[in-house]
Amino acid sequence: MKPNLRKLMPGLLFAFFLSLSGITGTNLSSAAPLQGEPAKVTAQGIHSELKVIPGGQTIGVKVKSAGVLVVGHHLIEVSEKTKLSPGEVSGLVPGDLMISMNGEKLDELSKVAKLVDRAGKANNPLTIVFKRGGKEHTAKLKPAYDIHDKVWRLGLYIRDSAAGVGTLTFYAPEQGVYGALGHVITDMNTGTPIVVGSGHIVQSSVTSISKSQDGDPGEKRAHFLKESQVLGNVESNTDFGIFGKMSSNPEHSLYKEPIPVAMSDQVKEGPAEILTVVDGQQVERFKVEIIHVAHQQTPATKGMVLRITDPRLIDKTGGIVQGMSGSPIVQDGRLIGAVTHVFVNDPKSGYGCFIEWMLQDSGVTKQENRYSLNLKAV
Repeated sequence: MKPNLRKLMPGLLFAFFLSLSGITGTNLSSAAPLQGEPAKVTAQGIHSELKVIPGGQTIGVKVKSAGVLVVGHHLIEVSEKTKLSPGEVSGLVPGDLMISMNGEKLDELSKVAKLVDRAGKANNPLTIVFKRGGKEHTAKLKPAYDIHDKVWRLGLYIRDSAAGVGTLTFYAPEQGVYGALGHVITDMNTGTPIVVGSGHIVQSSVTSISKSQDGDPGEKRAHFLKESQVLGNVESNTDFGIFGKMSSNPEHSLYKEPIPVAMSDQVKEGPAEILTVVDGQQVERFKVEIIHVAHQQTPATKGMVLRITDPRLIDKTGGIVQGMSGSPIVQDGRLIGAVTHVFVNDPKSGYGCFIEWMLQDSGVTKQENRYSLNLKAV
């Protein structure tokens, strides 16, 4: 998916972009519990009544970060012979999330330009509170005057929003929550997970597909539909996807009623199917083979390796493409996980995560002594 950058004001870069191809890092994050009573997981397995509705629908995702993200440094021409970046001098680096300036919360990108202009004209430094690695820090930054554009600047590229296309994994009607994507949303420039301040998902329609080839993963091309009709909100962004509230099962679902889910230790090698959209809004079933299952006692992203075996899907997409992340994986009538990554040099194969971990991050289930503790210091 190509970035779509929009220059809104001098010195400030504002972009909508969402990386949906999957990542291989190990960034850890946790979701705040969602409302509704979570199902309990015991040593005997998944709660007998726990069922969810598999998704497969292509969705448009819009998120706004809980602050303003630094994505790069920008040199300002302060004289005919001198260029500098006050932001770089202050110690701010790409990936830092600025949450306030001079005590004012940065909940709107437009606030930045006003605060910078005010401080520049008063010849005063800005006190910036920012987060790095989950911890708060403070920086002093004195704006510089751009002699060409006649404005005060920070010397930083920044943005606060992202948007893109992904796939809905499940809807839990009893709890009124959903899960999608199967992996964390990261900033395209810095690779850091986006700390969600707000967001929503809407219907989306696939218009065309760029096929995957060895060394070049393809992508779904889609456009948002009925943007005023929000399907659900976005409350958290974790290693296992995005999660939020949803009031009803979206259109074009292949399932009208919930189906059982499988724990990670119930997943096995062998035939399965994925649910995804390759044209318009129609969710279809495609055959895959689970060729490896990892034994995970704690949440980890790469739970299984799958290979696309359905000739129709291979002919249409070449394998796994960007935008397919979150496609539900069903085996023996149970929802077992979601597609998350593609192998760049073998696009017919990729990783999937277990649905068990997505359900925990969504708040649908909570862990209750499923595994005995066997700890060893190393």
